[in-house]
Amino acid sequence: MAEKDPLISERSGTVREVGNHAIWSLSSCKPGFGIDQLRDDCMDTYWQSDGQLPHLVNIQFQRKTMVSHIYIYTDYKLDESYTPSRISIRAGTHFNDLQEIEVIELIEPSGWEMIPIKDIHDRPIRTYMIQIAVLSNHQNGRDTHMRQIKIHSPCEPTSFDLNKLQNFSTVKFQQYATIR
Repeated sequence: MAEKDPLISERSGTVREVGNHAIWSLSSCKPGFGIDQLRDDCMDTYWQSDGQLPHLVNIQFQRKTMVSHIYIYTDYKLDESYTPSRISIRAGTHFNDLQEIEVIELIEPSGWEMIPIKDIHDRPIRTYMIQIAVLSNHQNGRDTHMRQIKIHSPCEPTSFDLNKLQNFSTVKFQQYATIR
């Protein structure tokens, strides 16, 4: 089971955040509450939609990218009726062939929500595009707030064990034990 905090997974070296390799677009946003706030690693800022449901976050990769998890940070205590209650995750090669791969129900969420992204064989998917669709909000709210989104891809296993490098036995080798 992966951690609920995406930073713990990233620091373990088993996954990497690939959202910065994508082109992000939104169905709508209030001025000053757009993609920059959604991706700034600050839990005090957020994307605020401005329009009719569903509210869409489109994430397009230049090349086929493996995606294992999507993390969404929301805070019901601060956002109340702006908090998503039902989210659909769709994947495909472009806007016209998106397939729904996951629908999640959120009940007064506060913090990171981890959404595993798997194919029918329980493996991470390879895709050019992901769409996150907010289908409904708590208390029938019209607009939505999302504070952060992270996209994780599994790391390729390395061919040698890095832990073996920690036990340098000679003075000559110990001078290379750390990188400046």
